[in-house]
Amino acid sequence: MLHLQSESTTLWLNQVDQHLDEILIDHAHCERKAASTAMNLMNSYTENRDLCREMTRIVEEELEHFEMVLCILDQRGIKFRRLASGPYGRKLNSLVRNSEPERGVDRLLVASLIEARSCERFNRLSEHVRERDSALADFYASLFESEARHHTTYVRLAEHFAPRDTVRTRLDQLSCEESMILAEGSELPRMHS
Repeated sequence: MLHLQSESTTLWLNQVDQHLDEILIDHAHCERKAASTAMNLMNSYTENRDLCREMTRIVEEELEHFEMVLCILDQRGIKFRRLASGPYGRKLNSLVRNSEPERGVDRLLVASLIEARSCERFNRLSEHVRERDSALADFYASLFESEARHHTTYVRLAEHFAPRDTVRTRLDQLSCEESMILAEGSELPRMHS
């Protein structure tokens, strides 16, 4: 369903254990960036009414999630601040081709893979902290459905730019690249490190 070719490792879960505050701060930034991505897509493809309608929903949900994470930070006494970005998003976005309609396909599929990875990570995080922090586990479990829906929405919208089989082939290619990027890891404790 999520079109991922790998699972998060125990190395990432170790980062969660050692730097949960920073992971939570990064999660807030991820939600803000996800809303920004949806807005950018809406601005780039304004004539596509279906895309604009779906991006409006995604922007609203991502900003709602942003506020929810900020509330969790406040409840835990964690100061929200800027963080250096990890390499994941930059490397994944560097795979986007330059000319249309391939660019549109790739932008949507990269967004879909980031949502899929978030979905997978939220699930792993929920299971990992369940025994010691049931409130946080419940929060992350509650995000699974919307992240999965965002993933499938982005894949479906990519089919506005190319035939379904072309989109699926490219999704497989980008998913393989995403898996390799994730395997490289990052010393920075991030939601997508």
